[in-house]
Amino acid sequence: MSLIDAATEIRPGEGLDLDRVEAYLKASIPGLAGPMTIRQFPSGFSNLTYFVRVGERELVLRRPPHGTKAKSAHDMGREFRVLTALRPHFPYCPRALAFCADESVMGCQFYVMERITGVIVRKDLPPGLDLGPNEMGRLTRRLVEVMAELHGVDYQAAGLADLGKPEGYVRRQVEGWSLRYRNARTDNVPDGEAVMAWLAVKMPPESARPAIIHNDFKLDNVVLDPADPLRIIGVLDWEMATLGDPLMDLACTLAYWVQADDPPELRHISAMPTIRPGSLTRAQAVEHYARLTGRVMDQMDFYYCFGLFRLVVIVQQIYYRYHHGQTQDPRFAQLPAMVQALLAQAGRVIEKSAL
Repeated sequence: MSLIDAATEIRPGEGLDLDRVEAYLKASIPGLAGPMTIRQFPSGFSNLTYFVRVGERELVLRRPPHGTKAKSAHDMGREFRVLTALRPHFPYCPRALAFCADESVMGCQFYVMERITGVIVRKDLPPGLDLGPNEMGRLTRRLVEVMAELHGVDYQAAGLADLGKPEGYVRRQVEGWSLRYRNARTDNVPDGEAVMAWLAVKMPPESARPAIIHNDFKLDNVVLDPADPLRIIGVLDWEMATLGDPLMDLACTLAYWVQADDPPELRHISAMPTIRPGSLTRAQAVEHYARLTGRVMDQMDFYYCFGLFRLVVIVQQIYYRYHHGQTQDPRFAQLPAMVQALLAQAGRVIEKSAL
């Protein structure tokens, strides 16, 4: 069985106008020739991602989800620009090939990039990939190391100094995600007010060393070398990249970093196989990042709690679209339980925190 991440049939309601797409691609990307086929990568809850084959050429097309509520989170032109500017400084970025601003092609803007062929690890290891404790330790350490490499990129040299506003970043995030949760809340999830109030009071000072941050850095957004699955060869899904406090980026990763001694309801919604023996714990991941970067990590309770809450809001916004009939993906029906589990974990962090 191949370990390579594979596309499947396109989900109902998420099809593309093949003739229009083919005409656009062949007019925009030099050298494309031959018949075109399109399939869909089935994972992910946000932007829709398609596998496009034209002759022998393999491409990936990204477009916003249907019924998008927060359009600023699905700016295809911005994501294309980030990939184009960052790739010379951070070679894990896919090569961006074309951006389409003409919404007549498929009713929205979209972009196309090269496909990085490799292994993608999600909640569980793919069949045929059995990593023991030593390998899981190496893989989870490598994930932290590649993130630290990103945070070390000179964003001025990359031409991305205007990608975001580092000043006031943490406050804007706390206030912005709190507003988004209140706007997207449905009556079957907690109000989250205690968590939002704690975050508002416990915000740390401004980061003295802002950085390019990915904002969704986790194992299923990296591509592993099929010949050496402990080597990261690509980083995907740059839709939320910006300039800001890099510890907020680490916090978002830690929100996905479920470990073996976590409560059952948290382990049940794990998005990475970090419960496997040998994986770094969250505390070990923080220690490794601190060694790599020299950053002070004495307010990680705030950052981890924020990462959990931000994930709560992302999940709830997705559920909001499903709840109001804007998307039909049946996976979304279970998301309120995930919201509840993440808010409960945030509450435990607050209860034990010395901040």
